[in-house]
Amino acid sequence: MTRTVIGDFDARDTAERAVQDLRNKGFEKEISVLGSENQLKGSSRPDTTMDGITTGGTLGGLAGLALGAGALAIPGIGPIVAAGPLAGALSGVGVGGLAGGLVDYGIPANRSKFYEQRVREGKILVSLKADEAQIDKAANVLRQFGAHDVEVH
Repeated sequence: MTRTVIGDFDARDTAERAVQDLRNKGFEKEISVLGSENQLKGSSRPDTTMDGITTGGTLGGLAGLALGAGALAIPGIGPIVAAGPLAGALSGVGVGGLAGGLVDYGIPANRSKFYEQRVREGKILVSLKADEAQIDKAANVLRQFGAHDVEVH
């Protein structure tokens, strides 16, 4: 059984390092990143995990998040960038907003509203699907790189 591990980061660079470490540990296709367009666009370092996410949702070097990235306008939040499997859950969200998309992705409604608020505050969400044997490993990586509110659903 797979579960979702999720946490939020204050800064892009720490989220980026966590994503890179997760990829190095074999979680490559399951990782999603979500944040405001301002938080995730551009990069001062070339060839980083999130390099290439720019205004308008252009996908460049987001290697490892193979399911794509794109800019979405979320009601009540504004422009965000989502990459990975979570991007699919958020496409077409309307009245439910970001919280509704997170519910569709497997996060309980009350926690989805919490994480929606964290994105409004400028945090970057990193989530991934992991099987039971890998949950602790994934959660520990997020914590190691400074993620807040790390939870498993």
